Amino acid sequence: MPSFNLPLFIAQRIRRTQGQSFSATVARIGVAGIAMGLAVMIISFAILGGFKDRIYQKIFSFGAHLQVSYFEVNDTFQEKPVSTESKLYRQYKRIPEIAHIQSFSLKAALLKTENEVQGVVLKGIGRDFNQAAFLPNMKEGKLVTPGDTSYSLDMVISRKLANQLNLKLNDDVFLYFVQTPPRVRKLTISGIYETGMEEFDESIALCDIALLQRLNNWGNNEVGGFEIFLKDFNQIEEAAGKVFNLMDFYMKVVPVTEQYLQIFDWLSLLNNNVAIFLALILFVACFNMVAIVLILIMERTQMIGLLKALGSQDGQVRRIFLISGIRLVGEGLLWGNIAGIGFCALQYFFHLIPLDAEAYYMDTVPIEWNFPLIMVLNAVVFVLVTLILLIPTAIISRIQPVKALRFS
Repeated sequence: MPSFNLPLFIAQRIRRTQGQSFSATVARIGVAGIAMGLAVMIISFAILGGFKDRIYQKIFSFGAHLQVSYFEVNDTFQEKPVSTESKLYRQYKRIPEIAHIQSFSLKAALLKTENEVQGVVLKGIGRDFNQAAFLPNMKEGKLVTPGDTSYSLDMVISRKLANQLNLKLNDDVFLYFVQTPPRVRKLTISGIYETGMEEFDESIALCDIALLQRLNNWGNNEVGGFEIFLKDFNQIEEAAGKVFNLMDFYMKVVPVTEQYLQIFDWLSLLNNNVAIFLALILFVACFNMVAIVLILIMERTQMIGLLKALGSQDGQVRRIFLISGIRLVGEGLLWGNIAGIGFCALQYFFHLIPLDAEAYYMDTVPIEWNFPLIMVLNAVVFVLVTLILLIPTAIISRIQPVKALRFS
C-alpha cells in the first residue's frame, strides 16, 4: 500500500475549495504573471537569436570569419598579391576548424552611367566562392560566373546602387580604374543583391576575380587574399591562432569581429540589455509568488493552527503551501510556453510585424528556434521561483496554534 501523503492531499483540497475567493483571484493573477514573464523571455531570446543570426549571415556572406591578406602598415585599395600556391591555401584542411577557404580581391573604381558617376569597390570572386553563403542576399538575376578562358564581363551590384543610378538587370555600365595607365571596362549587370547594411550596399559590387588580376597585371595564382569560413563561429580565436601559424610570414589574419568591430560591440550591448530586462522580469515574478503564498497563508491561518494543534510539524504544513505554490508555477509555465511559442510561430510563418530595413537591416522581425534554450528558461524559472517560495512558508513556524485558532 502506498503511504498517505497528507500535505499533497490537503493542498489538493485547498485548490478545489478556493472557488471565487480572494486568494483564488490572486492565484490567477500570479499564474498570469509567471506566464507573461516566461512568454516575454521566450519571445525576447527568439527575436534576439534571430536578429543576431541574420546579421551574422549578412556579415559572413561578405567577410567570412577570418580574412588573410598581405601585411601592410597603411590600409589602401591598392592591394599587394598573395599566392594561391601558399601553404595556407593548399593545406587549410590541416586546421580542423576550417570549413571552406576562398580567394578574393578588391579594387576601387568609378561606375559611370549616362547621367551619374558613383565610386564603388569591386570585389573579385572566383570558382571557389561560397555561393551558398551569399545566395540569400540575391534579389534579382544571378551571381557572376567566372569565365573558362577569359574573364567574365558580368557584375552584381546592390539594390541601393541600382536605385541611385537607375540601373536594372542586363544594363551596361562603364568602370573607370584610376591607375597608371588608366583603364576602362564595360560590364553588364547580371544580378542585384541587398543586405540592408550600409557597409556593403553603398559601395561593394561583385565581379570576376580574373578581371582584377588582368587590371593589376597579376598571374593566375595571385589574389588579394583569402576568406576563411569556420565550422563554428565560437572557435574564431583558436582558429585564428592556427591560421597564423600556417600562413606565410608576409601575411596577416584579421577576424571578422575586428573588421566590423562596431557591429559586434552593438550586438554585445544588446545581449547586456536583454539580460537586465530578463532579470527584472524574474524579480517581478518571484515577488508576485511570494505575495500570493503569503495571502494563502494568511487566509488559512486557522487551518494552520488546527493542524499544529493536532500534532502536525512545521515542515508538513510548509509543504502544503509549497505544493500549492509549485502548482501555480507549473500552470504559469504551461500558459507561458503556449503564449511565447505561439507568438513566435505566428511571426515565423506569417511575418506579422514588419521592420524598417534601413534601420534594422531586415524587413521583418526574425525568429530563431532554440528549443534547448526554451527548456533552460523553463527550468530556471521553475527552480528559482520554487526556491523563493521557501521564504514566505518560513512564516508558518512562527504561527502559534492558540493565537491562530482565535484568528478570524
